[in-house]
Amino acid sequence: MDPLILSRMQFGANISFHILFPTITIALGWVLLFFKLRYNATNDSAWMRAYFTWVKVFALSFAMGVVSGVTMSFQFGTNWPGYMQHVGNIAGPLLAYEILTAFFLEAAFLGIMLFGFRRVSNRIHTLATVLVAGGTTLSAFWIIALNSWMQTPAGFEMRDGVAHAVDWWAIVFNPSMPYRLVHMLLASGLTVSFLIAGLSALRYLNGDRSESMWKALRTGVFTAAILIPIQILAGDQHGLNTLEHQPQKIAAMEANWNTGPNVPLVLFALPDEAARENKFEVAIPDGASLILRHSTDGVVPGLNDYPGNHPPVFPLFWSFRIMVGTGLLMLAVSWSAAFFLKRRHALPKPLAMLMVPMALSGWLATLAGWYTTEIGRQPWLVTGVLKTADAVGPVAGSHVALTLAIYLLLYVLLLIAYLGVLVHLALKAAKDGDISPLPGVLDAPLSQPAAGE
Repeated sequence: MDPLILSRMQFGANISFHILFPTITIALGWVLLFFKLRYNATNDSAWMRAYFTWVKVFALSFAMGVVSGVTMSFQFGTNWPGYMQHVGNIAGPLLAYEILTAFFLEAAFLGIMLFGFRRVSNRIHTLATVLVAGGTTLSAFWIIALNSWMQTPAGFEMRDGVAHAVDWWAIVFNPSMPYRLVHMLLASGLTVSFLIAGLSALRYLNGDRSESMWKALRTGVFTAAILIPIQILAGDQHGLNTLEHQPQKIAAMEANWNTGPNVPLVLFALPDEAARENKFEVAIPDGASLILRHSTDGVVPGLNDYPGNHPPVFPLFWSFRIMVGTGLLMLAVSWSAAFFLKRRHALPKPLAMLMVPMALSGWLATLAGWYTTEIGRQPWLVTGVLKTADAVGPVAGSHVALTLAIYLLLYVLLLIAYLGVLVHLALKAAKDGDISPLPGVLDAPLSQPAAGE
């Protein structure tokens, strides 16, 4: 058993599980702030019912993200000691900034969001929501800064095989960072929008017609309908940036073997690296050149220009297409739902039934996108600086295989439990409707702020 392959599988399993939860909390904090501001503006208790339904989801997701993030951190020392040995001067501070400026904000003020309504002033409760939402975005900022630096490193110099910072501004705002950050924030927004819309559709199918359900449903659907075309444009710009700085990644994503003009857009194929060709190819003539160079005779890089220095083609080709295909499905579903909600103020049952499994479509697109990003960097851990094979630690393959099996079993059980809780919360909210009391509300009327707010 190859320790390198097993260690990559183990870290891949950990990051795949971990990223599911920050992808929710990054945007959900801002949705909760929207709910709270709408309550402040209208005194409509339905907004606070929506708030308290989804703040529970936020708290659960935050806890799952913290726990799974700890196991990832341990692997830097156990499985990948070469990473910190060679680039720890860059990675260490960025990870520390994330904890000091973001994690503490989320952890400190989440309790006020959960339990402080009517126990602190309305201004303080709103401020706590602002700080937690800001903390989630700060967290994304620092993690994306590090990940982007690993893709397009800048602002450092190597001394005796160790990276030393010479320009922190260039390190943080490296060439791919702005594109990657925007793409990730929009991905989180879409993930949360479809999660809210999907679970609200489940409530709708169970007969819930409460105001809190309608408000959550409309928020999810209309937010998704707005964000998905923006994400498509952002993804195009991100792709052009990748073409400039990581052309071999683009070549693998398009399964293009030879550099040249008039490159077709391959819709379906089975890339064969041994034969250096695509089997069963279905393609649109000149499509790749048109998308990547905005000209049908634009030159697109080919994999044969990077012998031994390009990522594996098959997984990259298909992960990219899964991401794009899921995004197009999200566009169709969100715009259809927005049409029916705007024009008919109702959802057709088939569409509502489709929206329930689409609640997890953001997860699928995010995972496919991250696989495209991370597999596309191979064989490098830090592009041009540190190869993945040079960072792995001297851990026996059998040990890695055992812990990998334990991780996978634990993650499957945790994921089943997490999804079960989400369904339970949705069904409970459907049952309670708008008649349940709000947390922390004792004597103050629901429709009016408490005294002194």
